[in-house]
Amino acid sequence: MFNIIKGVGFNKNKSKIIAKRVTFVVIILTILSHIHDPLHRQLINDLDGDQQRIWCLSQYSSRLTRYNKFITLFHFLVPFSINLISAFVIIILAARSRVKVESKLSFKEYVRLKLKQHKNIIIAPSILLILGLPRLIISFTSGCMRSPRQSWLYLIGYFASFIPSMSTFFVFILPSKNYKREFDKTVQRWIRPFRRMF
Repeated sequence: MFNIIKGVGFNKNKSKIIAKRVTFVVIILTILSHIHDPLHRQLINDLDGDQQRIWCLSQYSSRLTRYNKFITLFHFLVPFSINLISAFVIIILAARSRVKVESKLSFKEYVRLKLKQHKNIIIAPSILLILGLPRLIISFTSGCMRSPRQSWLYLIGYFASFIPSMSTFFVFILPSKNYKREFDKTVQRWIRPFRRMF
């Protein structure tokens, strides 16, 4: 996005340094915002007839519960919003710069053209939002599993919450021509030494 905003004045080396620092800050802030969770977890033995289960439960005060809900929503909606806003800014600025260079088409037509070219940067965050919904719903439901027959529902919901992180390759890399090309180059670079050995 900054590449398009800065245009000719874009400094690639400075951008790499800033990106590394921002990534580090985001990781630290994410850890700090969730530090309350491991501090308030406890293991409870549940003896239900002939079955014995160990539950890992978190018990929060009412203030901490509100904070936890806010942080969960924040970490769910803010990255999606940033991705979506960035995508539209990229598309609009790219269309505007295209209109300045050549005025064959109108601004709206260039926006439509850029939307077709960069549809993957709009589709990907939307797919991740949809795939992340089960995890969000599970985090806001405070019910307990009453019978062993319900366990499959909780397990499906739990494992479905990992789909967004596992689907990054399919959502971001495969639909994009540039990312796919870079991925193929990287794979070839890794395979080449093994081919020489055999």
